[in-house]
Amino acid sequence: MMNTFDLKNHALSSDSGESVFGLEHTGSHACYMIYGVLKPGQNKRVITPGKGHEEMVLAVKGNFEMSGRFNGHLREGCAFYVAGEDTVYLQNTETTDACYVIAGGHSQDAHHH
Repeated sequence: MMNTFDLKNHALSSDSGESVFGLEHTGSHACYMIYGVLKPGQNKRVITPGKGHEEMVLAVKGNFEMSGRFNGHLREGCAFYVAGEDTVYLQNTETTDACYVIAGGHSQDAHHH
């Protein structure tokens, strides 16, 4: 039987509002996935993959305001890609919780330290 991890409920019960599925569960440094919840009016979520990393960000529920490397709106069901030291800020400007997923990994030729 395959093991599953309840990202949503773990994120909702976490102080950070996020749950990470990665090395601890897979034993691999190759990739990770983050499920996050931003409450209305909560501080912005800073997305900076870091040197040697790349991330794809998907708005799962709700709409977000983006600033930094990209400016504008991230609508539910839409995604963007960011790499390295580029920084994007997400903010929930709605009146209900908004959810996002970040999938990331190492860039080609990058090594985990």
